[in-house]
Amino acid sequence: MNKAILDQGWFEFRRQLEYKLHWNGGILIPVPAHYTSQTCPACGHVAKENRQTQASFVCVDCGHEENADVVGAMNVLARGHRVAACGEDGSGLARKRKTKPASVKQEPTEVTMCEATHV
Repeated sequence: MNKAILDQGWFEFRRQLEYKLHWNGGILIPVPAHYTSQTCPACGHVAKENRQTQASFVCVDCGHEENADVVGAMNVLARGHRVAACGEDGSGLARKRKTKPASVKQEPTEVTMCEATHV
């Protein structure tokens, strides 16, 4: 199975996606997917037990219930916002260590950098 996955050329796909986004004025924000389906979007609790089945997510800490794929997508989106706004590494490990993530109420670094060059 690993060979079949590697044969798909994911690096080339990502390279082309980044190239096309750059060509059209967009940016690609790579976000590691580690623990995204095990992290509660409501309270931030990370546990393997949160994901008892492939399809459902139930937080053992706060009881939040959702489709597991939706939870993963919400966490990836939140990490992407934190990376864009605050320059975090996007790994989500800050939540795992029970420290508060940086504020997402900041301007994205790309916006502030572009404004400085246009002044």
